[in-house]
Amino acid sequence: MHLHSTHSDGTGTVEEIAAAGRATGVDVILLTDHDTLAADDAWHGSVLVLVGEEVSPRNQNHYLAFGLRQPIDHTGMTPAQIAAAVRDGGGFGFAAHPFSVGNAALGRAAKAMPWRDLECVDGIELWNFVGDSGEQLDGWGDAVRFLRAPERFMPDLPQRNLDEWDRLGAARRVPVIGGLDAHQKGFRIAGRVPLRLMSYRRSFRMLTTHVLVPELLSGDVARDRAMVFDALRAGRSYIALDWLAPARGFSFTHMGEELHGERPRLEVLAPRPASLRLLRDGEVVASADDAAELAFAPEEPGVYRAEARLRGRIWILSNAVYLR
Repeated sequence: MHLHSTHSDGTGTVEEIAAAGRATGVDVILLTDHDTLAADDAWHGSVLVLVGEEVSPRNQNHYLAFGLRQPIDHTGMTPAQIAAAVRDGGGFGFAAHPFSVGNAALGRAAKAMPWRDLECVDGIELWNFVGDSGEQLDGWGDAVRFLRAPERFMPDLPQRNLDEWDRLGAARRVPVIGGLDAHQKGFRIAGRVPLRLMSYRRSFRMLTTHVLVPELLSGDVARDRAMVFDALRAGRSYIALDWLAPARGFSFTHMGEELHGERPRLEVLAPRPASLRLLRDGEVVASADDAAELAFAPEEPGVYRAEARLRGRIWILSNAVYLR
């Protein structure tokens, strides 16, 4: 999720990005070029490319919008008006890099790009690979090390992002995604990009949003798009660092649901043993080390989410279950 092509400020064509996805085992790519829907929803071999828009006012209030038929003219709009315009256009969206604070040590290369009104959004990009990583680097030396070996030097998800999500969830459902913000920075010359930073293929390994659909994708673009978008709207997805270990097979019962009065048993299943934690309103209520299963019978209302950790860092982060 959250990629840019030559239709805006990325250096790769849609076909090249799809090829990078095929090489890394990606099923679906959600393209979000700035202020355009120029690409087409289409299957490219084994990869489905779905086209959204990053609604992009200058320096702030960017919105990853999906399900639109035409781009949003955001001129002079407030954040609430942008979110409303997306809904009026038949779409839904996620605030892009909403917690951005910038990094003075990297200057304009890491300027702040926050979202100013989180009360109005459909969902949030909880983890932005480029932004949340770059804002935690101590300087250009760290940046070079990160670019050379991102698996070794990638910072963890900032706690402030989780704290704000917990706060928002106390009042309403707020689905979350993880986004790459991938541009493959470089120079395109004669149809090639000989010098580039963080290729699409490399980015695809770093941060993935796993979407849970009711059936296998069929090859019918309209049907497959509806299943993917329905799952994203409903919060039937989880964020993973698949370079730590393959994350397919994770599950968290009732993930994304908002239940009033019910207190169902919550079960976390991981594809391999890990440090599992279940949190309510940001506080750990159950945990298990070196385990592939964790079960909990909640007695209190709250916002419940699950984490699986490997090597001392987040490996898998679920969407939430909202018990009211």
